[in-house]
Amino acid sequence: MDAELVEKAVGGDRQAFGQLVERHYDFVHAVAWRWSGNASDAEDIAQDVCLRLGAAIRGFRGTSRFRTWLYTLTLNAARDHRRRQARDGRRMQAYASEQATIAPPDDPDDEQREALWASVRELPEKQCDAVLLVYAEGLSHAAAADVLGCSEATISWHVHEARKRLKTLLGKEAVRS
Repeated sequence: MDAELVEKAVGGDRQAFGQLVERHYDFVHAVAWRWSGNASDAEDIAQDVCLRLGAAIRGFRGTSRFRTWLYTLTLNAARDHRRRQARDGRRMQAYASEQATIAPPDDPDDEQREALWASVRELPEKQCDAVLLVYAEGLSHAAAADVLGCSEATISWHVHEARKRLKTLLGKEAVRS
């Protein structure tokens, strides 16, 4: 069904485009949330992706699956959002203020899990992307490589380097093999 909608949307069919956005919005929002770690930022990123999709859909050539292409579009929007916030210095303030308003989790595992994902989001961009695709999204190394446009070995290396860095940052084994 996506292939038919994509074909129509590429041809300028607004209704088909609307159906594609509606069908994939939750997916885009979930990916954006995992990359940003913040519901408000995820909403901004998801809306940005929808706007970008409107301009980019005509450039979709079908050389990869639509969902893989959409992952790439979402990752690029998340990266751009991250860079904008870093430039303005607002990212840390927004994260800190939101965390201060959230009640402490009842489960210590939730607190540890959130600390881990916060640390993952602080990794260098390529390591962060690889870890989030493999562990948060559940993609294989091959699928993550397809999304990021690199080799499977590169994904494995980024994940390996991220594990080493996380162990150092968190002072314990952060990511299980």
